[in-house]
Amino acid sequence: MEPEQAEQPAPADKGDTRHADRGTSLWGEAFQRMRRSPMAIVGAIIIALFIIVALLAPWIAPYGGEATPGRKLVTPTDIPGIGTPGYPLGLDNFGGDVLSKLIWGARSSLLVGVISTCIGLLGGMLLGALAGGFGGWVDTVIMRVVDILLSVPNLLMAVSIAAIAGQTPFAIMIAIGAAQIPVFARLLRSSMLQQRGADYVLAAQTLGLSRSKITMSHLLPNATGPVIVQATLALATAVIDAAALSFLGLGGGVPQTAEWGRMLTVAQNFLSSAPQLAFLPGLCIAITALGFTLLGESLRESLDPKARKR
Repeated sequence: MEPEQAEQPAPADKGDTRHADRGTSLWGEAFQRMRRSPMAIVGAIIIALFIIVALLAPWIAPYGGEATPGRKLVTPTDIPGIGTPGYPLGLDNFGGDVLSKLIWGARSSLLVGVISTCIGLLGGMLLGALAGGFGGWVDTVIMRVVDILLSVPNLLMAVSIAAIAGQTPFAIMIAIGAAQIPVFARLLRSSMLQQRGADYVLAAQTLGLSRSKITMSHLLPNATGPVIVQATLALATAVIDAAALSFLGLGGGVPQTAEWGRMLTVAQNFLSSAPQLAFLPGLCIAITALGFTLLGESLRESLDPKARKR
């Protein structure tokens, strides 16, 4: 009887083999879990709407981003608000259509968020791959530099870099991206260190593969999951940081520039008479950041080994 009992786990092993034969990868299973997650669905809908509005801004915006079609309707004591004929969300103090500025602001926020996150992702992955792949003094030097950078708050670092680089949208992208590099670097390095003792790495070493080959072909592809999740969450931070830098006047342009952070700056002087000028762009920033956060959190949970076992 004992030999028969020892062979009982065999059916489970066959079941696992059948599961592997179906070709369900880590990302494939994560995607299936996200399709059943209300949080992921809501986040994806918000992001999809945000991207569609940003890409189609020239065709769906009634006016240009810096146009002032209603300047004759604005007086020092009256700014037409929501429901004004021809201007559904009212006018700003310059006579610009608020709806058009919100639409063009989505394009600006998308551009800054994506490019700055790509800068941080590429820079962080380069440093993290060098530190996690080579180890030794290379790892020590890179991580000590990363520790120094992490000791400075992201927004403060971004403000400092933007102030030095100049008051332009490109400077904001560089500033936000550079502030994100240490986070991506440490995350990828940590993930690669966890993968070093995996069976597939030991097998590759047994076959005589070089360290660079193991790093690029085995370690790096299997360690990028947490980094991609962080990139999704970093997009939310990038949108907020871009608005914050523009609010501080570091984004360049003119006062009537269609950018959510700049709209908040201008609205400070009209909070009592025209609160919608601050509420509407602030709501756009919050909803966009919420969408990226919901999608990123659902992706993190879908890739979590504990969640995958349930």
